[in-house]
Amino acid sequence: MRVGALLRLCARPGPRYLQGQRPGPGTREYFYYVDHHGQLFLDDTKVKNFITCFKDVGFLSFFFKHLERNRSGRYQVEFPFLSRCGRERNFLRCADVPVVFTQILPGSDGNSLLSYCGGGSKLTVPFQPGMLAVFPENGRLYHPAPEKTGGVGLVRSALASEWSSEFQFEEGPEKPPTHFLWEGRRYRLSGKLLEILRAEKSGLEVESVRS
Repeated sequence: MRVGALLRLCARPGPRYLQGQRPGPGTREYFYYVDHHGQLFLDDTKVKNFITCFKDVGFLSFFFKHLERNRSGRYQVEFPFLSRCGRERNFLRCADVPVVFTQILPGSDGNSLLSYCGGGSKLTVPFQPGMLAVFPENGRLYHPAPEKTGGVGLVRSALASEWSSEFQFEEGPEKPPTHFLWEGRRYRLSGKLLEILRAEKSGLEVESVRS
């Protein structure tokens, strides 16, 4: 999979555009931004906070379930992701990566789920404790995300802080954590997401990680 320096691309500002512009008959284009907390905004919203972000779970679920890399030939550098709704194109740029995990939920089989981007139970992935990774370059915590959105999601800082005491550092505090304690089990951290994140920074091609 061509990752194309996902982290670097997401942080770039967008070009000139008009919300709802019509580049062709029957086609409309809208432009969005997702922040470090997983909050979605219209890109040109001047004040971005909890009051101005989108909160409708149905809309958020549809938007992120249809999110993929932008290969439309339009705004690909500035808005590297695209969510289509019929002939409507919804372009997305992000502060870090497009998927931000915001809460942990119980799963029907007894295993936990990670919910992302305000979607509650409608936007989840299985929680894989052994796949958590702290990226040394920015100190942020990441977890596997849907492959079509890059395969890596950011863990919201508030959630990461809740887990901070559960990490163990067998190689010393200057190195990434080696183990994570979860529900009475001790998981060795694989470090595979670190390989993907470093590849995205350098623009290399790597395969998405599957546990």
